[in-house]
Amino acid sequence: MASAAGWTRGLWLWGPPAIYALAIFGVSSLGAPPAPPTHLTDKHMHLLAYGGLALVLVRALAGGRWSGVTAVTGVQAAMAAIAYGATDEWHQWFVPGRHADLLDVAADAVGAALSVGILGVVAWWSRRAERADTRFARAAGKVGQTP
Repeated sequence: MASAAGWTRGLWLWGPPAIYALAIFGVSSLGAPPAPPTHLTDKHMHLLAYGGLALVLVRALAGGRWSGVTAVTGVQAAMAAIAYGATDEWHQWFVPGRHADLLDVAADAVGAALSVGILGVVAWWSRRAERADTRFARAAGKVGQTP
């Protein structure tokens, strides 16, 4: 039997992706979804929505830790977001007033890949800075010591 702490952690990690996916499903179930702002297109909205989904998926797959953000978790999150985008387009095929569009899936893929790529660079840079700080601290601690 799972502990209460395990359930809480699972909810903390996987609750945001589940809520995010449900929100996407809800909007895609509307026969006439809200129009994007005038300076954005439908494809921009797909890029942003699925980029955000990929980010919350990376967080869940990484266990909520920066050290867990790896190329593998990034690829897994991007692939899951893209797969969800494809199933969402299939779902829209059955919604009156909506249609499936492969270009929407392409925009979903670009959004997921871009957000995961940017997050990967941020994680790499963060770990790089951490290593530099550690080396500097070690070096500073050795200054003035006798062997």
